[in-house]
Formats: sequence, structure tokens, C-alpha cells
Amino acid sequence: MANKNKATYDLIVIGGGPSGMMAAGRAAELGVHVLLLERNKKLGVKLSWTGGGRCNITNNTLNVREFLENFPESKDFLFSPFSKFSVKDTFTFFEKKNLPLVTEVRDRVFPKSQKAEDVVRVMKKYVEKNKVEIKTDTRVVSLKKAEGEKFSLKTKDGNSYTAENVIIATGGLAAPESGSTGDGFNFLKKLGHTILPSNPNIVPLKTDATWVHALAGTSLSFMRIRFIQDGKIKIKKLGKLLFTHFGISGPLILNSANEVKKLLENGPVEASIDLFPDTEENELDRRLWRLFEKNKNKIIKNVLPEMLPSSLADMILNFEEVDLAERVVNSITKEERKMLIYIMKNLSFDITGTMGFEKAVSADGGIPLNEVDFKSMSSRVHPSLYLLGDILNINRPSGGFSLQLCWTTGWVAGSSVAEKIKGKKTK
Repeated sequence: MANKNKATYDLIVIGGGPSGMMAAGRAAELGVHVLLLERNKKLGVKLSWTGGGRCNITNNTLNVREFLENFPESKDFLFSPFSKFSVKDTFTFFEKKNLPLVTEVRDRVFPKSQKAEDVVRVMKKYVEKNKVEIKTDTRVVSLKKAEGEKFSLKTKDGNSYTAENVIIATGGLAAPESGSTGDGFNFLKKLGHTILPSNPNIVPLKTDATWVHALAGTSLSFMRIRFIQDGKIKIKKLGKLLFTHFGISGPLILNSANEVKKLLENGPVEASIDLFPDTEENELDRRLWRLFEKNKNKIIKNVLPEMLPSSLADMILNFEEVDLAERVVNSITKEERKMLIYIMKNLSFDITGTMGFEKAVSADGGIPLNEVDFKSMSSRVHPSLYLLGDILNINRPSGGFSLQLCWTTGWVAGSSVAEKIKGKKTK
């Protein structure tokens, strides 16, 4: 190593998130002299937030081709890296480091401890154990091609570094408060890469319906949502939903957002919720009638919560077209009961758009895939530059797929740098 202000490394990794830590740890494990630069005060900030603080570490779909069906636009590019480091390898990696994993609904995999911080701890220990030099609170402000194959970097604190290989793992534009502010895109554009525009794609949906906002915090564990345009059902999905102060969220909604966003480009979109998707209207009417028969002399607002979350029951009964909240059950007419059934099967509101980058789990855009050699994760513009995770234009659903992309691309890049350096030394 040279003096304090100008140091040279085999590899510099920019970004201490999941893909950056995996790449740095893997390369160092194979004998590479690695520097890891992270702009936040600690490693893995965004990782510690994932899965609501529980960390959806991967998705338990062990067949590689089946797993990649969740990446319809990029599966052909991704087969090579995933054949080298798959979901099965992720299980092995973490369990060998004493972090047992559990599989939950929709094959989502979490640490058994249910703590994202435990995943951060394991990854931090991995890079430290393999003697990666780590500098946090260090923002890279420029990345340039230097003499020969080397790159030169400058940081905000005035230090300079050079390396024969650089890995960019700075993330996309989603969740900018985590440090994902597009720095990597700026570096890569100046180095000759194409940058496709970014849009939030795993992101909550917005509505102007004030009654939806008033239900913020209320969740529906099993419902069907339909997205309707020009009177036709365009998207229909079954699962869990969360009302928020701006609209709707939850895994089901996040995974519908990209399709809904495309629909909105062609005109208004209406969301319609079926609160009882496995019950036909006639059967639901019989259930409600039996409930009413059992509680004839009670006020309906004290009865309907037996069928619905109380906040939602109260909201429906106070709709202007319903206005039944203070009525005694035995005064409710058959027509009024049928109206309640219709609303419970068709709870509708307009969708006005998606939330911005600040609420997004991930965003599309970034480096087009034909500018990357996926066998090594290296740039086709500069072969000593490696591109990981959200820096790439790869759409995918939530449910562990984003983090698996990080583990895979990080491991492949770290291994590739080590192989390249070893090959040079043996020549």
C-alpha cells in the first residue's frame, strides 16, 4: 500500500449493501486485496430495513429455471450467474455461518431470528474475517479510467485510490434515504455506459379516496383485488393488503404496481376489493342474515365487526350511500342488506398513481443488460469494471428475489475478480 492519501488495491468495491459485501467478502476470501467504500456510517443500512426489519433473504424456489421465471425480461441473461450461485447456495452460505433460515408463505425465506440486523451482522463478519479494508462514511465523488487497466477514485474527504478492478454496488434510486441516490449511474454514464431512465416498480399505489387514507394501518389478510379499466378486469390477484395514509400497500400491491403503472398510461384505473373472495354473494348474504338474526336488537355498528375489521366495518356503514351505522339490526331492509353484500364484494376506489422513489422497494432502469457479461458480471465497456444488483435494469417481484439477485451477482463478481488476478499471476 502507498501513502495514506493515495492507496492502491487489487479491487475496490463501491457500496456496502448486500451485493457489495458479498462481492468484497468473496474476493478477499480468495486472496484478493480489497477496499470496501460505503457512504453511510455503517454497512448494510438498507439491508437492515428489508422485509419490515425481518429481511426476506431469498425465495425458496430451488430449481434455477423455475426461479428465473420471476425475471421474465432478463431470465436468459441471469441463467449463467444463477447456475454458479443459486438459492440452494444462499441457504448453505448463511446456515454455515450459524444463521438458520425459515420458509414462510409464498416461499419467502427469513432468518429464523426474524431480525434483519442478524443478516447484516453475518455479512459484516464475513468481510471483516477475510480482512477486507472497510471505510464507512466515505462517499466516492469521482471514478475515472487511469493509466493502463487501472481506475482512479476520489472521495469527498479528499483521499484518492487506485485499483485494477472496481465493483459498483451503489444501488438504484429506490429508498434514497438509505444512500441510493444514483451515484453509480453518474459514474457509469461518464465511463461510456448507457443509463436507462428509472421508475419505481415495486412500490405502493396512491388514491385520492379519503376513506382509504382514514383506514391507514388496517390490513386485510385474505382478499381479492381487481384492477379495472374501461369496464374490463385487467389484473386480478389474491392475498394480503394494507391500507395506508396515501393508498394501498403490502406484497400483493407492490407486485402489481408495475402492471398498474402501465395501465395508467392508457387512462383511469379503478381498484375493486372483494373482501370475501372464497364466498359467493348468495352464501355471504346468508351469513349476514344469520348474524343479523342472532343480534336483532343491537345497533348494526356493534354487530358488523364480527365479519369485518372494526375500522373497515365502521367506514362502510358511514358511507354516504349506506348511512346505517346507528340503525338497529331488525330495521335493516333486505335491499339494504343486499347493498352491504355488494359493497363487501366490490369495495371500489380510483388509483391515481404510484408512490415515488422514497417509498419504493426497487426501481427499474440503469444499465441495459446487453452491456454486461453475466458470466463474470463485468462491464462490456470496461472489462475490469463489475456491475451488481440494482445498478442493472432488472425487473422482479418482491418476495426475496431482489436479495437473491444481490447474493448471486456479488458472489459471481467477487469470484471472477479473484480468478482474473490469479490468472495474471500464473502467466
